[in-house]
Amino acid sequence: MSEIVSFRLEGKTAVVTMDDGKANALSEAMIDAVTAALSRAEAEASAMVLAGRTERFCAGFDLRVMMSGPQQATALLTRGSEMLMRLYGAAVPLVIACTGHALAGGALTVLTGDVRIAAAGPFKIGLNEVSIGIPVPVLAMELARDRLASAALTRATLLAHVHTPEEALAAGFVDEVVAPDQVLPRALAQAAQLAALGRTPFRATKERLRGRTIAHIRDSLAADMKSIMSLAGS
Repeated sequence: MSEIVSFRLEGKTAVVTMDDGKANALSEAMIDAVTAALSRAEAEASAMVLAGRTERFCAGFDLRVMMSGPQQATALLTRGSEMLMRLYGAAVPLVIACTGHALAGGALTVLTGDVRIAAAGPFKIGLNEVSIGIPVPVLAMELARDRLASAALTRATLLAHVHTPEEALAAGFVDEVVAPDQVLPRALAQAAQLAALGRTPFRATKERLRGRTIAHIRDSLAADMKSIMSLAGS
């Protein structure tokens, strides 16, 4: 696919791995490569695993771009939001292999998975926007509302709590926590099971489950980005 995202087929499962050699930030190149990999998986596979590099799943949106100006930040967030909505509504089952830290946009990427496997260890998973002076976007709030346990929602969003893998399991960010060397094998096993699901009923059911949230996020995105940028500049 690209130097920072690899694609391979294992049976009926597409294995997509993000590895920029650093923290796996969501740069324009990373966003475009993940989106292209998803399109290829939907065409060639019956399930997809999205993994990160060892100890680093995804650090969120590229801070260099986010700090370079409101126009650049808005463009990156808009592009990344569409990637997240594509993942959330993927036509094939999506298993996340959360190999390490997953913060902000990285945590949102985790939330898009149908099944989410996380590595045990000293890793951070969470939505830390408020703690760094940014309102939680509608995109993040709605994904969190969809996927997290209701009792964990305030702590995870408003209070910007950053979770250990075990806390992330209790909150609903992930479905399982396993030893680091078992994350990918477990994700592949889950994907192989999900690949047996009928594609048409799976896709139709996912639309019924998530279509309303995806439509709301897309419809509100432009106004929400404008609001966030105005608050950041005040």
